[in-house]
Amino acid sequence: MDTENLPPTQKGRQYETRAIGLREFAGLRRADERLNPFELARYAKLLVASFEQIEPFLTEETKAHLLGEGKDKWSGGACSQTLYDGKKLIILNPTHGENRQNATLMEEICHVFLGHKPSRLAIENVSKQGKPIARDYNEADEEAAYSVGAAALVPYSALRSFVEDGKTSRQIAQHFNVSRELVEYRMKVSRLWEKYKEKVVSG
Repeated sequence: MDTENLPPTQKGRQYETRAIGLREFAGLRRADERLNPFELARYAKLLVASFEQIEPFLTEETKAHLLGEGKDKWSGGACSQTLYDGKKLIILNPTHGENRQNATLMEEICHVFLGHKPSRLAIENVSKQGKPIARDYNEADEEAAYSVGAAALVPYSALRSFVEDGKTSRQIAQHFNVSRELVEYRMKVSRLWEKYKEKVVSG
């Protein structure tokens, strides 16, 4: 593989290589092509259900919490049990915009393609309020899934070209249909942030 089109850090190159494989699997040939996670999800045997489809199975209190007070505390989730056809059900937060949903879904897709074991709540440790306070959380898996997903959505070589052309993070975000925060995250982990500040912020 042409290392010139990979980030300078070892970990970044590992994530980028996996992301390139995902993009090739999705049929994308150019680094500046937009990846649609919703199309890729079916290849990962993920069924993305709308919140309206699961509403009948939720209590009014649960719906009120998920869409009200707790709406900023969750982005999406996958059911640990597969459906009868082998697919896994994914629910995305309907109060989040399309850009954020793309990143959330891409992260769930990467968990599947990277072969990660699903995390789950641990009920054995319970707080005084009766809420679970422990979780079977694998930090390395979460980092890998988010990083590979972000790299698949915003490839390094295209990002570098856009930065060199003086494009703003907002323009790049619009091009890839992701959030500006994700684009700037990619700049920082890919060691493009200083060049971006020099080209755009200071320029």
